[in-house]
Amino acid sequence: MALKTILHLSDLPNLDHVPEIYSTCFSKGLDLNRASSFRIPKFMVIGHRGHGMNILQSSDSRMKAIKENSILSFNSAAKFPLDFIEFDVQVTKDDCPVIFHDDFILTEENGTIYEKKVTELCLAEFLCYGPQKETGKEGKCLYRKTKDGKFVKWNVETDDSLCTLQDAFQKVEPSLGFNIELKFDDFAVYQQDHLLHILQVILQVVFEFARDRPIIFSTFQPDAAQLVRKLQNNYPVFFLTEGGASIYYDVRRNSLGEAMKLCLEGGLQGIVSEIKGVFKDPGAVPKIKDSNLSLLTYGKLNNVPEAVHMQYLMGIDGVIVDFVEEISQTVDDMIKPAKEMTTEGKGESEANSKLQFSQKELSFLLKLIPELIQF
Repeated sequence: MALKTILHLSDLPNLDHVPEIYSTCFSKGLDLNRASSFRIPKFMVIGHRGHGMNILQSSDSRMKAIKENSILSFNSAAKFPLDFIEFDVQVTKDDCPVIFHDDFILTEENGTIYEKKVTELCLAEFLCYGPQKETGKEGKCLYRKTKDGKFVKWNVETDDSLCTLQDAFQKVEPSLGFNIELKFDDFAVYQQDHLLHILQVILQVVFEFARDRPIIFSTFQPDAAQLVRKLQNNYPVFFLTEGGASIYYDVRRNSLGEAMKLCLEGGLQGIVSEIKGVFKDPGAVPKIKDSNLSLLTYGKLNNVPEAVHMQYLMGIDGVIVDFVEEISQTVDDMIKPAKEMTTEGKGESEANSKLQFSQKELSFLLKLIPELIQF
């Protein structure tokens, strides 16, 4: 891979002295080429793992329609008015960024389920799981572990092969933005040199193949978030948080307040929060916005049109969703009246006054929601 500037570990004795090594050369629709003035000019809809995540035990057929995190899923999502797709990137032991959500790959051999950590596989071994691109070749059967501990075959209506980050850049509709989640083990402790190496490998692919595709980086790993921000200034970096839904040893992961603090200290451009965390603490939204940070959300409630509408009224910048067709249409219908009134020259303030809820009603709902949402 040809990259003009490679950052060597020996050049980085201290995290506080990591230079921004890439020039700012990116802009397409969104103002993404900034350190301090990043903004999202419209309410965004982002496809979760492409066309939506797979929940194999779900009774909803939409959760088992298309294999998540696949080229087929990404291009299926591109048929709808989405701004970005979100997907998870890990790095194999032979330094290839691949797209896969779970920490472990599960397969069955001689009646026994075996698990192998994705980052401990070489690329060839990773790609041998699931459907194969080569005609007549059969891959190893993939399994998944449910929340109640059961193992189920990863059967979906329309399957597809596993893929690399390079595949995504080369085979997915080029106008579709990528929200690249930098995936790390929630319970592992990472040394700085290891994080540096992983991020360099990913950035090498991004800078070689991204061209003018819109890109956002995000991660739950606080040190990785700050580090990828220091390593480049082409693309915005968002910190992922559950907003208190789970408690971690690293306190930076445990609240919206801590997430905002991390972003401001590290020069990050925004937060991606579990929507329950926002609904439990709606007062955090104006604080985040006043700090010139963008705010996106994820979670099952984002598949509920009313919950998405509430977020639009609250000033949240966008939602990551599984039901891409339904929610993208909901958002289009939701903002259409405002667009039409603005086009007619009546001004945005008047357009906003025609929204479903008055400011008084919205204030009441924001006070009520924390009592209704339980983690």
